[in-house]
Amino acid sequence: MTGINAPTRIPRATYASLVGERIRSSIMDGRLRPGQQLNESELAASFGVSRGPVREALQRLIQEGLLRSEPHRGVFVPVLSSADVDDIYLARVALETAAVRRITETSRAELAYKVLDPIVRTMCDARDTGDRTEVADRDLDFHTTLVAAAGSPRLERMFTTVISETRLCVSVLTAAYGARDDLVDEHRTISEMIRDENAEGAVAVLTKHFVEARVTLKRQLEVDSDRVRAG
Repeated sequence: MTGINAPTRIPRATYASLVGERIRSSIMDGRLRPGQQLNESELAASFGVSRGPVREALQRLIQEGLLRSEPHRGVFVPVLSSADVDDIYLARVALETAAVRRITETSRAELAYKVLDPIVRTMCDARDTGDRTEVADRDLDFHTTLVAAAGSPRLERMFTTVISETRLCVSVLTAAYGARDDLVDEHRTISEMIRDENAEGAVAVLTKHFVEARVTLKRQLEVDSDRVRAG
């Protein structure tokens, strides 16, 4: 007999999703560090679930690029190389440029501006209060919203993996945001150019923004690598 007080079995897929979100959050906030290995049995015990949902969650995160599977070794939080950074931003330029052009060519510019401008305002407030983490989080929201505004499910689906890998860079970028006084202004300019249907101008600023982010990331990766070697 079923009723409001009857026990409800939680689907295995739900457990996998919950475990995946917990692991994703741990990667994003730095509790799981680059290079750290994840143990399936230990994760299952810590979450109080069987190994099946944990295995499924790990596979999803591997597909997103947030984890890396190494044959005969296990699953690790990726350690990004300079080549990884170059490839991530190569993909982002292609996808976000396509999004900008679709927005401006399909009468979506005004609507896109209406959803992008509040994010820019929040970034501005966070910058003024010195909240670098909030600036970094809203930066990612801005670009995710930009792609979604293009109204292309396939473009958005491809972007999901790339932005997930970008999130691996967040802790590195966050430290640099305090020195980037022009960061919020760049996002404001991009949103306003989209509003004005100035695709070429928006793409130019977007490209400059990515070049600066890529240079910052690669420089910090070199610093971190030197620190590790020095012990």
